[in-house]
Amino acid sequence: MSSERDDTIFALSSGAAPSGVAVIRLSGKGVRFGLETLIGEVPAPRLATLRTLRAPETAEILDRGLVLFFAGPASFTGEDVAELQVHGGRAVIASVLKALGTLQGYRHAEAGEFTRRAFENGRADLTEIEGLADLVAAETEMQRRLAIRQAEGGLRKLYEDWRHRLIRARALIEAGLDFVDEEDVPDDVMAPAWSEASGVAREMAAHLDDQHFGERVRDGFEVVLLGPPNAGKSSLMNALVRREAAIVTPEPGTTRDLIEVSLDIAGHAVTLVDTAGLRETESVVEREGIARARRRAGTADLVLALSDNDSWTETIPEGAASLRVRTKIDLLDSDSKRVSGEADIRVSARDGLGLDTLVRAIGEALDLVRPMPTTLITRSRQREGIAKSLGFLQELARDGNRAVEVKAELLRSAADALGRVTGKVDVEDLLDVIFAEFCIGK
Repeated sequence: MSSERDDTIFALSSGAAPSGVAVIRLSGKGVRFGLETLIGEVPAPRLATLRTLRAPETAEILDRGLVLFFAGPASFTGEDVAELQVHGGRAVIASVLKALGTLQGYRHAEAGEFTRRAFENGRADLTEIEGLADLVAAETEMQRRLAIRQAEGGLRKLYEDWRHRLIRARALIEAGLDFVDEEDVPDDVMAPAWSEASGVAREMAAHLDDQHFGERVRDGFEVVLLGPPNAGKSSLMNALVRREAAIVTPEPGTTRDLIEVSLDIAGHAVTLVDTAGLRETESVVEREGIARARRRAGTADLVLALSDNDSWTETIPEGAASLRVRTKIDLLDSDSKRVSGEADIRVSARDGLGLDTLVRAIGEALDLVRPMPTTLITRSRQREGIAKSLGFLQELARDGNRAVEVKAELLRSAADALGRVTGKVDVEDLLDVIFAEFCIGK
């Protein structure tokens, strides 16, 4: 990331050309000068204005489009910002970018530089920025909902509340140390500090005890197809993903290794895993495939236990969330199709019967894995920071005979660990990694 903070940066912020409309974003102290040069004036803030864009040196018309101006600090980056909405042809975009590049103090933005300036100018903390990155990358409804909550400050508000409470607790302790002889400092001034720290620790522990649900929404749930050979696992996978992802033959044992496909099921990002058929076999390769199938099913978020004869003996791992799926119902007569048996869902991959019901059932089962609360950890960086802060508070609680000065230092360390999560404390080493996730123009 460039250190030239005084430069005015610009970039194409919309999708690749050609397109109906292209949005070119500018940010920095030279935005007003750039607008005056290209369109002859600075428009009223936050009001879309139709203007002609001209080349700085020749006054040649480049295009005619909408121009928006956002005066800092009330803008995305905290600086003066402008957006030029021009026609999305490659030549038009190239001509406008070329014109901007000729202006004094202007340069092309680097990846994530607009967002980094927003962070450095206090317009967003690191958790909000990570939420924004997740929102841009969201492919499912659940991912979108989780990302928007984080981008809107859900985690920031929680973590900053904890940090401020710990800072207050430390201030109470230091007041007791520094002003113990003062008449206006109560004798029991430190007691609320220990209570506050204990309360924050309990809340942190509950926050961490989430079965990594936020990461699973962000990265995807895992649904494993499990059952004997020729139960229709591969056929069902192909039907759900609507392509030939797995080989289907009448020969038992065709699938010997795990086959994974990513898809959106009822708003959830899902990795669907086809597995080897469960049976006794002399084949070393097939036995290894069956062992992998059982291991994967044991860690899956949901197991679809398949059977073509209403028998699920030893198919479902103990304690696993599962749906019993009766397959190949197209081979049954009309009376048999109406008999429910022990199956939760009855489907035909060939005819598509029951597939919509199965998709809804999978979505409902994943919803029950854990209801989505307001705040969820979505990244290992966040989890590690909260765990580190909690570790200091647990150390504080373990030994009540420590010197008060040591306890105050543990509170400072716990607050600083939280500050690193939000970006309030010493995060320079993290910034390049985080902002590298963004594209040019964001």
